[in-house]
Amino acid sequence: MPLLSIDVLEGRSDEELRLLLDTIHTVIVEAFEVPEHDRYQILNQHKKNEMIIEDTGLGFGRTDKVVIIRMTSKKRTQEQKQIFYKLLAERFEQILGIQSNDIMVSIVENSDADWSFGFGRAQFLTGEL
Repeated sequence: MPLLSIDVLEGRSDEELRLLLDTIHTVIVEAFEVPEHDRYQILNQHKKNEMIIEDTGLGFGRTDKVVIIRMTSKKRTQEQKQIFYKLLAERFEQILGIQSNDIMVSIVENSDADWSFGFGRAQFLTGEL
């Protein structure tokens, strides 16, 4: 159920983009124990001059492979989030060749009343989910 907005620079192939999205989803399923078909991803591609992503003073650089993940989700534990960050970094490097310094994640939490999956109902509140 996390809703993801993923921002990347233009230039990746359709296959690379699909592998990126699939990798993120696999990590979410594993770290947050969500169902396999609980997948909501929006990919945004930008020209190089449309994304400025610096290091927040930590002293590292970023490349054109930078990936920004904004996640809106029900509350997750700190442990789940730490597992998510770790697995994401490992899998991005193993599968996609993206170094951990090129990954930025921001998680915004909300509650059951903040979700409607259609039909004018809040399915977490009605008991449908």
